Amino acid sequence: MRLSLFTDYSLRVLMFAALKGGPFSLSEIADSYQISRNHLIKVVNFLAKLGYLETKRGRGGGIALGMPADEIRLGLLVHRTENSPVIVECFDLKTNTCPINGTCRLKTVLARASKAYFDELDRHTVADLVCGAERKRLNSILFTSRHETEPATR
Repeated sequence: MRLSLFTDYSLRVLMFAALKGGPFSLSEIADSYQISRNHLIKVVNFLAKLGYLETKRGRGGGIALGMPADEIRLGLLVHRTENSPVIVECFDLKTNTCPINGTCRLKTVLARASKAYFDELDRHTVADLVCGAERKRLNSILFTSRHETEPATR
C-alpha cells in the first residue's frame, strides 16, 4: 500500500505540531521539512476542517494541535486523507467491471490485508510517533537555529 503525498504531509504536520507543543507558522513547517508552502496550505486547511489543527490569524496567532496528540489515531487519519482507499477495481461497486468478481478469492484476501493495515495504524497515535529516544533527535532536526522559537519541553 502506498500513501499519497498529501497523507505523508498530513502526518508530518501533526508530528511537528505535537513536538512544537504550541503555536507555529506555516513557514516554520515548510522550512523544517523543505516542503512547498502551497502544498502545506492545503494540508493545514484540511486538517483544521477535521479538527486536528486549530488556526488563528494575526498577531499571536498560528497553527497548533486542535486535540491532544494521543487522541489522533493514525488509521483514522490515513483513512480520511487518502482519496482512494479502494485497492482493486472490485472493491468499488460503481466502477467494477471485473468478470470474475464473486468467484475470485483475491478480494477477500485484500480486504483482510487492508483491515489488518488500518487496525495496526489505529493502534498508534501521533503522540507515539514523537515520543521516546527519538524525540530529542526529531527536535534537533526540526527546530534548529532556522527558527527563533524552540519547542516546548515535556
